[in-house]
Amino acid sequence: MVSNPLVSEQRELAIDFAALEPVSDNLATAALSLARRFAAGATMWCVSPSWPAHGRHVAVEFVHPVIMGKRALPAVFVDDDDLLGALRVMVRPGDLVVALGNSKDGKIASLLRRAEAWGLTSVWIGAGVHPPASAADHLLWVDGVDPDVAGTSGGYVLLYHLLWELVHVVFEHPGLLVEPPACTDEVCITCSDEGRLVEVIEAGEDNTALVLAEGHRERVDTTLVGVPVPGDLLLVHAGTAITALEEGGW
Repeated sequence: MVSNPLVSEQRELAIDFAALEPVSDNLATAALSLARRFAAGATMWCVSPSWPAHGRHVAVEFVHPVIMGKRALPAVFVDDDDLLGALRVMVRPGDLVVALGNSKDGKIASLLRRAEAWGLTSVWIGAGVHPPASAADHLLWVDGVDPDVAGTSGGYVLLYHLLWELVHVVFEHPGLLVEPPACTDEVCITCSDEGRLVEVIEAGEDNTALVLAEGHRERVDTTLVGVPVPGDLLLVHAGTAITALEEGGW
C-alpha cells in the first residue's frame, strides 16, 4: 500500500496542533506580556545553548518580520559560552529574555533564576519534563515530544511562530498595550511575607552586600547568610538576606 504524503503531512500537523492545545492560555498571556514590554522599549534577548538555530530563528522573526506592515522589534540572539557574563553587561531592567531548550539545560535554568534580580521578563520555550512553574514568568511547553529531538519538531517551531503572530495581534489593539496600574496599597515589608530574589554584586566588610534587585543596586544585611561572593543568589526580606539560593562566582 502506497502512503499518501499529503495525508501524512496533515496528520503530523494535527498532532502538532493537538500538542499545543494545553499551552494555549500560557501562549496568549506571554504574547500580551511581550507586546507590553516591547511597547515600553524593551529589547528581547534570545538564548538557546543546545539548539542555537532556534534561538537565531526567533530573533530574526521578531527583528525582521516577513509580513508587510508588521513592525520590526528589537531582538538579539546571544551565543556565548558564558551566557551569564555576556548578558549581565547588556540587559537593562524591563528587557525580555527568551530561552529555547529542554528542562535539562542547566545554563538556561541558571540564567532564568536571575531574571527577577536583573529586572527581566522571562519566557522559556521547551519540551519534555516540565520545570517548576516558577522557573520563568512564562513557560511555553510542548508535551508528548522527546526533549532530545524537540528541536526538529514541527510543533515546537509552530509554537514560537504563534508567539510572534500573537504579539502582533496585541499591537493591533493599542488598548491592550496599557499596563495595568501598579498596586498603591501601602504594605509593611517588615511584617509581610514578601521575599525578593537578588544577585550579589559585591560583599562588604560590615556584614552587608551590594546586590542587584529588579535591575537596581541596593545594599542588604548578610549577617544570617555569611559572606557571599559575586553572583550568589539571595532571598531578601525586609532588607536582610535570609537564605542563599545558589552559589555564584564570576
